[in-house]
Amino acid sequence: MAQPDSNRVVTECDGRRSLFPEIIELNVGGQVYVTRHSTLLSVPNSLLWTMFGQNNPSVLTKDNKGRFFLDRDGFLFRYILDYLRDQNLVLPEYFKEKASLQKEAEFFQLHELARRLRPAVSKENSVGEDVFPSDPEEAASGGGGGGGGGTAATTTLGSPRSPSLDARKSGYITVGYRGSYTIGRDIQTDAKFRRVARITVCGKTSLAKEVFGDTLNESRDPDRPPERYTSRYYLKYNFLEQAFDRLSEVGFHMVACNSTGTCAYTSSDPSEDKIWTSYTEYVFCRE
Repeated sequence: MAQPDSNRVVTECDGRRSLFPEIIELNVGGQVYVTRHSTLLSVPNSLLWTMFGQNNPSVLTKDNKGRFFLDRDGFLFRYILDYLRDQNLVLPEYFKEKASLQKEAEFFQLHELARRLRPAVSKENSVGEDVFPSDPEEAASGGGGGGGGGTAATTTLGSPRSPSLDARKSGYITVGYRGSYTIGRDIQTDAKFRRVARITVCGKTSLAKEVFGDTLNESRDPDRPPERYTSRYYLKYNFLEQAFDRLSEVGFHMVACNSTGTCAYTSSDPSEDKIWTSYTEYVFCRE
């Protein structure tokens, strides 16, 4: 019989012997995490407790590198794992995916965490104290209108803001994308048109969040305060026209455009197809 791996330990779980490794590698939606087996068992009767405490390793899904695979949001799982370590959770000050994290907590059957994330609603139908505040700049600009400031500060979590004209901040937003297309020897018949890989958003954090709301994927830069500038955000869709429509709706207009392109061959034969790669930026302004 083959000897167990050196990093594999035998532990007791509810009277049953477990052959899970002491160190567990997880692939959650393409994001890799490494944690202790005991961490995954820290909340009894949760989904992870069932998977890694009550099951055999051989029945769990693995990726092609042997890591245990979970088809969930890989970015939000970092907060799930933080909670499992000590049953406490500290979120970034300007965290905007609280509703999504609550959904993940419910999926993993972490009922106490889901309860903490659930917004408390007062009798006046305003969000309670456990909901994270809006950006300070947005609150300051929205509160200058006198008695109507209280309703302006309360927004639906994750939805694009549509502030009134007098509350809108001026500034610049740059929308960029990388695209590619192929031109064959017969240009009229072999052209494969632009493929947009990702639409990036550069500008002041508070302004980007105001304009694009929950269509802005800020998981790569979740802790950046509103007064800082970012070039790490991107949109969750791949149609430039959607971005242009949204910018137009909230009072922006295009002031500049810049594009660069390179050409490469798919082979050393110059008669073969040419692949063109381009990067384009559109600069929008609201005064």
